[in-house]
Amino acid sequence: MSLLLLTEDDVRRRITMTTAIAVLEEAFREWGEGRADNAPRQRVRSPGIVLHQMAAACEYRGVVGWKTYTTTRSGARFHVALYDAQSGQPTALIEADTLGRIRTGAATGLAARILAPRDADTMACIGCGRQATTQIEAVAAVRALREVTVYCRDRQRRQSFAEAMQRRLEIPVRPCDSASQAAEDQPIIVTVTTSQTPVLDDAAIGDGTLVCAVGSNWPHKQEIPAETVLRSQPVVCDDVAACRIEAGELIAAAQQGWSWSRAVSLKDLVSGKVAPGQLQQTETAPRLFKSVGLAIEDVALAAEIIHPR
Repeated sequence: MSLLLLTEDDVRRRITMTTAIAVLEEAFREWGEGRADNAPRQRVRSPGIVLHQMAAACEYRGVVGWKTYTTTRSGARFHVALYDAQSGQPTALIEADTLGRIRTGAATGLAARILAPRDADTMACIGCGRQATTQIEAVAAVRALREVTVYCRDRQRRQSFAEAMQRRLEIPVRPCDSASQAAEDQPIIVTVTTSQTPVLDDAAIGDGTLVCAVGSNWPHKQEIPAETVLRSQPVVCDDVAACRIEAGELIAAAQQGWSWSRAVSLKDLVSGKVAPGQLQQTETAPRLFKSVGLAIEDVALAAEIIHPR
């Protein structure tokens, strides 16, 4: 069996956001029904470099695989590998920066479709980096957005980002002078930054708002304040087990009395183990989706890229 090598350009040509959301919905449903498995991220360190490793099995697609990436001062390098689940033979090695950004956005899109207010037609994005593009694209894929507000600290960067996203989505994208201004009266707020401290005050997050906190997967980082977690109903994690290790926002809230028993894994929602009607969801509390990024998302999406259906 020959090993297929795919570049970032290959990935861009082979997958769309709409397809990615459908692939992740299937992956979380199959995982919830016991036909997939996921191992949380592990990290090893050497001076100047961190190696990040995570793995998953997708029985329903007949593959297992891993994602490995390095982070250094010069940037990050991402790769995903797939193996045939019957023979154990390697089948593909994929450059996975683009893949990772698509799957992270797709997880938010899936959560937004389930959790966002039904009439939500605007959103705020706090962060203007490469991950922000796919976050907005994913929400736009599940909600008919008529406007997006954006904020990041660099004025020129947020202006350029807003202009680029407006051309891409063909809807108004408005740069704002502060995170609170961008978030004001928004039914959906996505935070996708590298900040170690909250980028929004709790007072800026309105009742009934869906907050998707996706920028951090380190226990010492918080994009949103613990106060927001404490009053959110529901709190949905891409995976509760992974968030116990990596979700700084939830770890900080637990230190202030929040209970992990209030958290629901996305796989249990998608598979129907927890019906949306069973969630403690009210119009007077924020709704929170916390994503740390999972190997099952990478492996499922890679399988679709290699063998589209």
